[in-house]
Amino acid sequence: MIIKEATLAVVCGPSSRLPETGQAEVAFAGKSNVGKSTLINTLLNRKALARTSAQPGKTQTINFYQVNQSFYLVDLPGYGYTTAAVSVRQSWGRMIERYLKRSDTLKNVFLLVDIRHEPNANDRQMYDWIVQMGYRPIVIATKADKINRSQISKQAAVCRKALGMQEDDLLIPFSAKTRDGRDQIWEIIEQHL
Repeated sequence: MIIKEATLAVVCGPSSRLPETGQAEVAFAGKSNVGKSTLINTLLNRKALARTSAQPGKTQTINFYQVNQSFYLVDLPGYGYTTAAVSVRQSWGRMIERYLKRSDTLKNVFLLVDIRHEPNANDRQMYDWIVQMGYRPIVIATKADKINRSQISKQAAVCRKALGMQEDDLLIPFSAKTRDGRDQIWEIIEQHL
């Protein structure tokens, strides 16, 4: 995919009305600090379009990034951020649910997990929830550069098993540092467009 233009087009908070973009959307879900914003920046060849932070919980809105004026990458709020107030976490959950249920142009959801760790109960719940909403999530196992190459397939298998993925479900190891997995993710996005 050649990126000619990418902009942060719409930001939706808990009380915002979801936009009717009229264009295809693919969404990215994952717990706080798993690297959603970093992934989006890597996909779009931008350093800081999606704001990143070492502090978890930075993305507290649904952010719509319009690409080449023809489709959107949608960054969903991170879940599992334990220091946020319960009421705040619940509002994020309602916001995500509302988006997944109501978007007429959402083509699929990518679920990000950290390849270094077995997916936890929040990851499993999100995976199951995405499936229940009628999507077949593609799992992106981030931070693949932080483990030895020889460990990638073993850790990918751990992630697959913990999430209860089917044999033909896709899991893509990804590294923002080396850009491994970037082209494969774009191929899948293009298939959905």
